Amino acid sequence: MAYAVGLITTDGSLSADGRHFDFTSNDRDLIETFKKCLNIRNKISTKRSGYTHKLSSLHIQFGNVTLYRWLVELGLMPNKSKRLGKLKIPDKFFFDFLRGHLDGDGSIKRYFDPVYPRSVRLYTVFLSASPAHIKWIKDKVQKLAGLSGFIRTVPRAHTVTFSKGNSIALFRHLYHKPNLPCLKRKFLIAKEFITSPR
Repeated sequence: MAYAVGLITTDGSLSADGRHFDFTSNDRDLIETFKKCLNIRNKISTKRSGYTHKLSSLHIQFGNVTLYRWLVELGLMPNKSKRLGKLKIPDKFFFDFLRGHLDGDGSIKRYFDPVYPRSVRLYTVFLSASPAHIKWIKDKVQKLAGLSGFIRTVPRAHTVTFSKGNSIALFRHLYHKPNLPCLKRKFLIAKEFITSPR
């Protein structure tokens, strides 16, 4: 459930009617994982992209008043993008939530160092339109894992980035046991560094 909340926080939206949700992604596997986490069987359909205006995105819609009210209590709301702040995620579930946040709107970037060709650079980035929400993530990771990230402002968004050493340590918190719900392609990158730091 914590992982699903992370996905809703990034790529989900709450309707103003107090009942319905929408979860959008270009990755069908991620939506299937989201469905399993919430035990829902609603159909996946296509959706017009807000950027390209083409029917290129996938999404799922469903309704649940109890879940909706619970998410509002956690700190989510309709039209949340720029208004998000701290969420009431219990510490013991925070990194499961953050794994969902990473799979929704985050990224793991790796590339060979142009100066030291045998060295690989690694950055883990979390993104939000809300600076308050990004600061909360940065502070929470610092508090719970002792890892430092740096905040940047990019066009229409804000990011907190963790460099190589902190990323590898963070991966061990995000993927803390086998068979966790996650986006496989990101996990496989993280797994390389967890098992063989470079």
